[in-house]
Amino acid sequence: MQNLPQNHMAHLEDARNLVRSGDYSMLSMLYDSVPEVLSELIRTAFVPKEGYKFIVADFSAIEARVLSFLANERWRIKVFENGGDIYCASASKMFYVPVEKHSQNAHLRQKGRIAELALGYGGSVGALKSMGALDMWLAEEKLPPLVSAWRQSNPKIVEFWWAVDRAVTEAVRNKTTIKDYGLTFSCRSGMLFITLSSGRNLAYVKPKIGTNRFGGSCITYEGVGGTKKWVTPHGAGRCPEGTEGTGRRWRRIDSYGPKFVENIVQATARDILCYAMKTLRCCSIVMHIHDELVIEANPKVSLNAICEQMGRTPPWTKGLKLRVDGYVTPFYKKD
Repeated sequence: MQNLPQNHMAHLEDARNLVRSGDYSMLSMLYDSVPEVLSELIRTAFVPKEGYKFIVADFSAIEARVLSFLANERWRIKVFENGGDIYCASASKMFYVPVEKHSQNAHLRQKGRIAELALGYGGSVGALKSMGALDMWLAEEKLPPLVSAWRQSNPKIVEFWWAVDRAVTEAVRNKTTIKDYGLTFSCRSGMLFITLSSGRNLAYVKPKIGTNRFGGSCITYEGVGGTKKWVTPHGAGRCPEGTEGTGRRWRRIDSYGPKFVENIVQATARDILCYAMKTLRCCSIVMHIHDELVIEANPKVSLNAICEQMGRTPPWTKGLKLRVDGYVTPFYKKD
């Protein structure tokens, strides 16, 4: 389950009860947009069986934790170990002042949040813009210094990007095996494999050394790319020659260190979730959404016990500090 509309209305249960009762005249009187209300109620259509409850639990800042752990960015790891707010800590590191969520320099936390979400995988000014930086009162001329400040504050992560880039390039160029950062990079049988600490392989088809759009060298591989216009050449597929269309096509994809790091971090986070699901295999897990589990539970089941069990660190990421937050609800929603 993923990408369902989020719910933001203050009195979600009241709106839900109106819809359930069929009182659409009252619904239209109380809300400006009935379709918008119905959209926000989609999640609430999922309910536990009678006499049970939903426990919804998710990992806190899982990608930031995994990235910090793999890169061994010690100051970030200490923030997580001490239960700190990574957005405040990042802003404090970037701007050299104390930042607290509801206290001194709190206005800088938003800049730290935007930087964390946009820059962890090599993003720059364009990534900040796509994350809504300009809509959050950040002037465009302030964005390049923000990128520089984040990278200077996270030298181990930047070093990790380019170490992965070098390892992948060497593995592909020399058809050899490289081990670094607890990862194994190997190129064999026309495939690039990145073996994670969990033992699972990420596989890239027919890797080559290519040239990116800036004229520099990069790794390319075959995969399903983004949406673009295409024309069917002679003898290709079942469509007549010259047929035009748009859609995702099998093509060569450019990649480089930070992008491979994104794959590695997200795949590791996925494996941690799978480990948590095995840990909680005696529970009735009815859904999972990215880093979140939805459990149909007896009313006597403790939320804290579920969060504690889900937050157990896998043996293959010894030292990684995880935290799980959760809530109890009679229907599924975004808390």
